[in-house]
Amino acid sequence: MVNWKLIARIMGFLLFIEAGLMMLCQVVCWWYGEGVKSFLPPIVMAVVLGIMGVGLGWNAGKKMGRKDGYIVVSMVWVIFTLLGMVPFILDGHVPDVASAFFETMSGFTSTGATIIDDLDSMPRGLLFWRSLTQWIGGIGIVFFTIAILPAFGVGEVKLFAVESTGPLHSKVHPRISMTAKWIGGIYVALTVLCFVSLLICGMSFFDSLNYSLCTTATGGYGTHSDMLEDFYHSPAIDYVLIFFMFASGVNYTIIYYTILKGKVKQFFGDAEFRAYLLIVVGASLVCAVTLAFGETQYGVEYALRQSLFTVISLQTTTGLATVDYTLWPVQLMPVLLFVMFAGACSGSTSGGFKCVRLSIIYRVLKNEFTHILHPRAVTPVRMNGNIVPSNVVQTLLGFVALFVCSLFLGAFILALCGVDPNDVHPNFDYYEAFGIAMSSISNVGPGMGYYGPAHSWAILSPMAKYVCSFLMLIGRLEIFPIMILFTRSFWQK
Repeated sequence: MVNWKLIARIMGFLLFIEAGLMMLCQVVCWWYGEGVKSFLPPIVMAVVLGIMGVGLGWNAGKKMGRKDGYIVVSMVWVIFTLLGMVPFILDGHVPDVASAFFETMSGFTSTGATIIDDLDSMPRGLLFWRSLTQWIGGIGIVFFTIAILPAFGVGEVKLFAVESTGPLHSKVHPRISMTAKWIGGIYVALTVLCFVSLLICGMSFFDSLNYSLCTTATGGYGTHSDMLEDFYHSPAIDYVLIFFMFASGVNYTIIYYTILKGKVKQFFGDAEFRAYLLIVVGASLVCAVTLAFGETQYGVEYALRQSLFTVISLQTTTGLATVDYTLWPVQLMPVLLFVMFAGACSGSTSGGFKCVRLSIIYRVLKNEFTHILHPRAVTPVRMNGNIVPSNVVQTLLGFVALFVCSLFLGAFILALCGVDPNDVHPNFDYYEAFGIAMSSISNVGPGMGYYGPAHSWAILSPMAKYVCSFLMLIGRLEIFPIMILFTRSFWQK
């Protein structure tokens, strides 16, 4: 049985949190003299709905089932998005509901794709709201609140199991709430360090705050329409963002054991981190060599910096850009598509397929070749010296099938939806549709072709924007928590 009263109670408390986040944005509006029309109405709506939810679930009890966890995690992203898009509609900078929903879902899922062409003319309050949605969505709306859910008397373990990314879950403390607090502390520390570093490099206070929120969330929303290289012309800022994008793509559990426990060997001995590092270094070198010694004739340092920035930004699914990589030699496009697909580490704020899954698949294939030569050999799949349970491998294969099917089906539907008939882009083809689908389901942000970092996705049709929003959601929650809601067995007693 689904405990709807408990779900209503949890959603009520989460809506209070969203109201508090919007109140921060309202303070920014007051500070810059931008009035109250954008945020006060949705704040009132969130508070009223929160009170109703808490009231409906007042005698709900404390027992939470797994089904309850899946429903909460799925509902919160949609409801937060529906309320979060109201400021965009009230302000008038977003033309329609589909665009506002897209922009907000892109923020909460830390995707970073945008439909706004002129960011420089937007109010500071709305720019900060975009960044804040990515920061809270990067660590996970529900996972962020796990640290305080015990105070509400609900079972946070079920939410942790649903919200955590990757096939293998590890805890830094026996209590889930303490795990959330430690990981949240690391998240805040990275954000503060990034903010201070950008200030030192000469970025303004407001831009430093926004870019630090979006970088550690691996989200990629900016405060200017121009790309970073065109606006700042600062190698120092590029290298700071390279470091913090890379750090944000590392499993936070590994960071915890390395920094707070001093276990450096565990950091470099982790199989997933080695795979992550190998892909970053290999792809960056391929791009740098091609740019420095190919037709583009970039300088060596410039080619290496732009390659590192682009590869790390795409692999960590941050989506920030210093240059328009779609203008690079065509032979580099498969490399960039692969890093978009691969993603960074599980247990980080990044999206994508995750390096741990690639590592497990590599080991499964290696064992299969061994079985071909030695049919009676017993070769369990091992990660970091531990045997990966067979049920995890089976779930992984199911995830691969769902991920690939969702990717190609999403690209096919997007190709059919096309662009807004009032603003036709003549070269919208399956390659661009595939790039959009890959970017959406991997929560990257920029796509391929016209839909790369130089342009927004504003010309997509309303239906295409809803399709992209759905792909962002299932990609952020790693498909299963959403897809399982559409099965008959889930709703049976």
